[in-house]
Amino acid sequence: MRKTSAVLATLSLAVLALTGCTSAPTFAGATCDRTGSSAVADSVTVEGDLGETPDVTVFTPVKSSSTSFSDVVVGDGEPLTTDVQPMVLDISFYGGDSGDKLYESEYNGDLSRVHNIAYWSQRSPGLESVLECATGGTRTVAVLTPEDFGDTNVQAFGLADGENVVAVIDVLDVHLAKAEGASQFNDARGLPSVVRAPDGTPGVIIPDSAAPKSTVTQTLIAGDGAKVEKDSIVVTNIMAVGWDDKTVVSSTWGAEPNIGIAAKELVGATVGSQLLVVAPGAEGASATAIVVDILGTVPVPEQ
Repeated sequence: MRKTSAVLATLSLAVLALTGCTSAPTFAGATCDRTGSSAVADSVTVEGDLGETPDVTVFTPVKSSSTSFSDVVVGDGEPLTTDVQPMVLDISFYGGDSGDKLYESEYNGDLSRVHNIAYWSQRSPGLESVLECATGGTRTVAVLTPEDFGDTNVQAFGLADGENVVAVIDVLDVHLAKAEGASQFNDARGLPSVVRAPDGTPGVIIPDSAAPKSTVTQTLIAGDGAKVEKDSIVVTNIMAVGWDDKTVVSSTWGAEPNIGIAAKELVGATVGSQLLVVAPGAEGASATAIVVDILGTVPVPEQ
């Protein structure tokens, strides 16, 4: 599990989120469509429960001129609608000619191994198109071209010229892409206001007045998910804006989310909520406006 930064732990960062949408899920502006290839499903058999090391048989040779996939199990969890949305997956790769296992992830049930599509596509570019719009709880079989598997991987595993790669992917969990819930009315004066882009990227408008002298917390959006407990591990997006210079100090929007034990200001809030926290300046440092998207919680990993 990655540890949250000291800035986040003390809520000197800010996170923003958007309100939910009732329309069909989209990815990069296009309506989600998980139409797969029956030929892919026929080239592999996969046995075993989702999240456990699968028993895979590859009917070699597997040949394809383009990357394709088939969902052999369709989950009912959240859909992946952006390439930076938090998710957890297990994955195995097999040689398309040999059928030999090339790589497998942990398969240890640890749901704190949160990454996103961008993270996985850096390691194997074809995974972006394979994972678009997949839902939590889905098991996918994919055939990757050498180009989509990645030149470095092809060399590292000693694949034959033009050899395809078979991937078995378990999408164990998908967290929210942004805050979703009911907008809340706040009547406190002299606090920042928050605007939101359609993809959830926040903008924090700092007033010209002096910052409060004690920590202030407001709920901007009230989600309807699980309640954050004292020792909850939370998945959040953050953006921090300095009060004096009105510039962004730190942001996880467009990158990987933060994961860590919930700061006290988050306890009692619900998943899907967006909070504004203003932390006063200390030891000569400027006050910081903080907006937090609570995207999900994960179980504490077993020791």
